[in-house]
Amino acid sequence: MYDNPAAPMAAGIGSGTLAMTGAGDFFWVGLAAFAMVALGMAVKRIVPVRGGNS
Repeated sequence: MYDNPAAPMAAGIGSGTLAMTGAGDFFWVGLAAFAMVALGMAVKRIVPVRGGNS
């Protein structure tokens, strides 16, 4: 596998596989979801709260 430079191409054409680890599209979807949640939490901390003294 490591001696054949064409092996990663044959296993993952267009499928978004992580190079030579076997992690597929599910890994990238999970990573993207984590990044979006982290971004949302960061924005929520930065943006001031609108509201009066109730």
